[in-house]
Parts: sequence; C-alpha cells; structure tokens
Amino acid sequence: MQQIPKHLKSWLNASGSLTQQLTDLADGTFKVEPVKEHFQRLMFLDAQWMQMPTHHTSWVRESFLYGCEELPWVKAKSIFPILSLQKKARIFQHIGTKPIGLFLFQRTNPVCERRVIWLEDGWTRQSCYTWHGCKFIVQETFLPSFEQFIQQKK
Repeated sequence: MQQIPKHLKSWLNASGSLTQQLTDLADGTFKVEPVKEHFQRLMFLDAQWMQMPTHHTSWVRESFLYGCEELPWVKAKSIFPILSLQKKARIFQHIGTKPIGLFLFQRTNPVCERRVIWLEDGWTRQSCYTWHGCKFIVQETFLPSFEQFIQQKK
C-alpha cells in the first residue's frame, strides 16, 4: 500500500476551490487545457457513489490544469450524469477552457464527499459534489511536476 507523501496530504484533503488554491500558489497564473470531452456510460463505482443507475450516460470532461510552469500540475476528469446536465449543471458542458471551480464555488459551498486513491498517474482526490440538487464527480490527479514544484517552494 502506497503511503501519501507529507507534502501532498494538505492538497489531497483541502476543501474549497482547487482552481483558487493553484492560482494562489502560482502567483495568479492558472490555465485549463481541455483534452477530451465525450459521452460514456457511468462506471459502476461512480454510479454507486452518486446513487445513480449504472445504465445512465454521463458527459465526461478531461483536462490538464496548469500553474506557472510549462508542464501541467493536475490531470482532471469530471463526470456529469445526464440527469445533472438537465438541471443547473448543464452550464458545465459549455465552459470550454474555464475552470469548473469558477462556477462550482461562486457564492455557494457545495456538499462534498471525498476519497483519496492512488492511480497510475499519481495521487488522486475524487470529490462527489451535490450542487443545486445535481450530483457529479470531479477527479484531480496531482502530477509529478506539481509535486516537484511544491517541494522546491518549501
């Protein structure tokens, strides 16, 4: 079993907007680079976590988040069940290069359940948000370039 590195614990467990936290760390610099947007059936564990039927389709947005360096700091994946896209969360399907956090934390404090796991690309936090009655998952994997940056910044 992998042990969570000390320098990442606070990032993996932080509440609030990762967008804002990365922007603060990078002295005001932040960029989202969408890589892939597509429809797919909900994965069993994701459907179970959101209490949705597994046969439901979801809209998935995969992107890289950049701070003040050339390499991306975070690999992000957002999973929106179709039912959420028929409500207020439909705005997330059309935000382009804007960060989800810009809308998610605007004058609201969404309910969040979190789990921290190790994936192939690195330590990952998965957050299941309930926002205006909509449930969706935001997954953020902290990449080696981010780990190096925060270790050098100490």
